[in-house]
Amino acid sequence: MEGKSNELFWDASIEEVKKGYIEDEECIQCLICKEKFIIGKIYEADSVLYDAKMATKIHIEEKHGSILEYLLSMNSSFTGVSDVQRQLITLFSHGISDKEIASKLGLAQSTIRNHRYKLREKEKQAKLFLTMMELLSKGTKKNINKMDKEVICDAHKTATTLDDRFNITDKEKETIISNYMDENGGLKTYPSKEKRKIIVLEEITKNFARGKSYSEKEINRILERIYSDYATLRRAMVEYGFLERANDCSKYWVKE
Repeated sequence: MEGKSNELFWDASIEEVKKGYIEDEECIQCLICKEKFIIGKIYEADSVLYDAKMATKIHIEEKHGSILEYLLSMNSSFTGVSDVQRQLITLFSHGISDKEIASKLGLAQSTIRNHRYKLREKEKQAKLFLTMMELLSKGTKKNINKMDKEVICDAHKTATTLDDRFNITDKEKETIISNYMDENGGLKTYPSKEKRKIIVLEEITKNFARGKSYSEKEINRILERIYSDYATLRRAMVEYGFLERANDCSKYWVKE
């Protein structure tokens, strides 16, 4: 799995995304939070012993819910699904009849039918588009994001927006991190340009453990070691979708 990029999610195949994990000879890894389960090791849950694969499935279900629910919760810029379509897909997945859905949402049954038609058209387009991309990568021996000497990086899957600011290459990341951060991980100066902010904030996020909750005081203490204006960093990390916080700001965690 070492060959995978920082965003395992984007490197995964459709089948892997549907399962919610990737695996190799050594371990199985959750695509959402990156937690690893070692193959050959036995895991206990509610006094029952499980192998790595079953432990991974239980982990995903208990911590993240169904994969469909997780995908529907993602930014619409990634999924291409509108709020109405998201709501309808959720209701469809629960096996609710069109008549019940229409009544629940205050819509005509003909409107639900139209949404089904549009979703089917989107499904067919997506299938053809993915086929074209696979044929392209197979024919050129490289994925669409690979240029001659650089690779266009994938945005973190919890990004709150998705636009040209995320059109970043691996070489750009290396250069910006080198220019703005010292050898100890400290921030020399906070960038004014949006693209540079995103690169720096992504790097700073590596100082926080996934799956752990932090108080605002703990967040501030960690960020203050990186940059004196820790409040600006904290707000920006939430704004750009690197960190998530409780409504009362009592705790923060790495957004998954």
